[in-house]
Amino acid sequence: MTTIESEKMSNSRVTREEALQYHHEPTPGKFDITPSVPMTTQRDLSLAYSPGVAVPCEAIHENPETAYDYTNKGNLVAVISNGTAVLGLGNLGALASKPVMEGKAVLFKRFADVNAIDIELDSIDVDEIVKAVKLMEPTFGGINLEDIKAPECFIIEQRLKEEMDIPVFHDDQHGTAVITAAGLLNALEMSGKKIEDVKIVLNGAGAAGIACIELVKVMGARHENCIVCDTKGVIYQGRTDGMNQWKSAHAVKTDRRTLEEAMDGADVFLGVSAKGAVTQEMVKRMAPDPVIFAMANPDPEITPEEAHEVRPDAIVATGRSDYPNQVNNVLGFPYLFRGALDIHARAINDEMKIACAKALAALAREDVPDEVAVAYGKKLTFGRDYIIPTPFDPRLIYTIPPAVAKAGSDSGVARRPIIDMERYTANLKSRMDPTYSIIRSLNARARAAQATMIFAEGDDPHVLRAAVAYQRGNFGKALVVGREADVKQKLEAAGLGDAVPELEVVNAATTEHLAEYKAFLYQRLQRKGFDRHDIHRLAARDRHVFSSLMLAHGHGDGLITGATRKSAHVMDLINHVFDAKAEDGAVGITALLHKGRIVLIADTLVHEWPDEHDLADIAERAAAVARSLGLEPRVAFASFSTFGYPISERAEKMHLAPDVLDERGVDFEYDGEMTADVALNPDVMARYPFCRLSGPANILVMPARHSASISVKMMQELAGATVIGPILAGVEKPIQICSTNSTANDILNMAVLAANKVGG
Repeated sequence: MTTIESEKMSNSRVTREEALQYHHEPTPGKFDITPSVPMTTQRDLSLAYSPGVAVPCEAIHENPETAYDYTNKGNLVAVISNGTAVLGLGNLGALASKPVMEGKAVLFKRFADVNAIDIELDSIDVDEIVKAVKLMEPTFGGINLEDIKAPECFIIEQRLKEEMDIPVFHDDQHGTAVITAAGLLNALEMSGKKIEDVKIVLNGAGAAGIACIELVKVMGARHENCIVCDTKGVIYQGRTDGMNQWKSAHAVKTDRRTLEEAMDGADVFLGVSAKGAVTQEMVKRMAPDPVIFAMANPDPEITPEEAHEVRPDAIVATGRSDYPNQVNNVLGFPYLFRGALDIHARAINDEMKIACAKALAALAREDVPDEVAVAYGKKLTFGRDYIIPTPFDPRLIYTIPPAVAKAGSDSGVARRPIIDMERYTANLKSRMDPTYSIIRSLNARARAAQATMIFAEGDDPHVLRAAVAYQRGNFGKALVVGREADVKQKLEAAGLGDAVPELEVVNAATTEHLAEYKAFLYQRLQRKGFDRHDIHRLAARDRHVFSSLMLAHGHGDGLITGATRKSAHVMDLINHVFDAKAEDGAVGITALLHKGRIVLIADTLVHEWPDEHDLADIAERAAAVARSLGLEPRVAFASFSTFGYPISERAEKMHLAPDVLDERGVDFEYDGEMTADVALNPDVMARYPFCRLSGPANILVMPARHSASISVKMMQELAGATVIGPILAGVEKPIQICSTNSTANDILNMAVLAANKVGG
């Protein structure tokens, strides 16, 4: 299987304990279901259920097609498995396949905004499975079959296609085939060959292999030029051993009997078989400019290094993310279903699969956007090491579905063909969640920076897990402040005992720099009421001060703290070492991530009651943070008043703050004062055509620290927003202060921000 959930990452290691914890916290599993309509008042309930629900029921009864208008059927896919071929683990059964199917459902949502529900059927009987799936047709707009072993998968899919009037797609087969076909088109273009002329060898006659060879034949490869091999060798005409109807369809008249013989003079090798199935000798005997798709996971039939050692002219793709040209199913199935659902398709046919492959191939030939290059840490250009788009290319969502939808419409499987393709493409762009690309870009930049990060609270399990994740995620080196025995005990209790040798533990008792730290601190604080005894107590016994001293002396590149103590207390301690007060220009900015939007709230940490000049300073700091996150700042000065009404002395400073920015001549959008709905809702903002913001604000400058903090906490608790911060900006060195309820992932995000010097 070559989907993203099974890829092997080279730059991070996942332990058993980490994987189990990921699936256990904050709640078991990988997704929840939330209503998309109001469900608060009695009237809402009356509309959602009885008596209001009777109206759409009657409408659908009169015209079944309106189910796509009045229910979620048109954006709902069932991910179905019986667990007989789970990843590379074999027959684990239906129940044990559920984590994979939940993961597949999440990928549908993440990449194409398709709602998906996993359904595990506890049966190996083909008739039972077909009947069960067929009976669910009224519920879903499409069926994604997954991890069902061959040959049953062929039978189940074929029967369901014949008996159901919605798309049925076995991703293990066709997903791999579509991405393979896309890469093959570009590889052949690079090598100057045509698909109808090349000699192709396929090794692996299971679900994915048969689908690959069938699709490339539909796209022009000649039957007589394609040799298929399985564990018993070449599938030739007249062979009886280990044959079935699907293999027989690809038998050719040939004297070749082994994979080694089949590879002699071959232009293309497609492998969905096993590690090491291809030798260097086989590769040597291939035709000039050979194309090698070694897609066995987690280890390919032959590695790119091994292939290039004997054939530098080879174009090589694998199923792994740590090599160029990854054949990853996530490039296909979300967007195939997106396009199919949007035309209310009756099926996903060959025309739609070919359209998907051709669109992917064409996308790889286009200039790659900067954000993709940043996310992957290198410039990607069409060539031998880039023949397939990357899974996180933001253009996929608005490039592939239109091609699929058009092919479905042209081939007659669309119930509702899309008339205005330009408008449809624009709608697809609006489905993109900017938070994903921003976070991925930050991660890539952090890996490039390789910052040494100081984690001040080594006695906290969440902090320790974040430190381990930081180091194992290849972001840089993690320094943990604490006692070695305590750190070891807590790591072992968290199931991360193997990380003990990896983490460097530091403290005042073991450092050689304590005298230097104390001299520095005494110089800062001697005229602020601190004697040498106080200095020793602070430097040697307080981990926040000690960690800050490490950072001040360049013994780390960033500092993460605050997970165990209130932020105000931590700020007081940090201020012993750094100038991080309001009068020093420090500002606290919190990022809220909710329903595909990012909004920065300021100031949530430093300024208690800012005046109009402070507010202007806060806006400038927040704008700088926004730009470091890849956002073009649009600042709204938030208030209970909008552009002077109602008049209030308490709102006057919010009214004056834009005037201060006018005088400074800043280079970002801003306006105010305005209420939150005016700032965030484009329809409400449109009532004020003179408003200087070109769109909804992504920065809200709040009147005071208490209002900023209340807003963040309410969004977090009532709306389920993801909170990153407060991000401490305007301080000499990167220091990020977590909240006391931070998870390990929250703390890791703060470390990544510090590594990127966000706010610095």
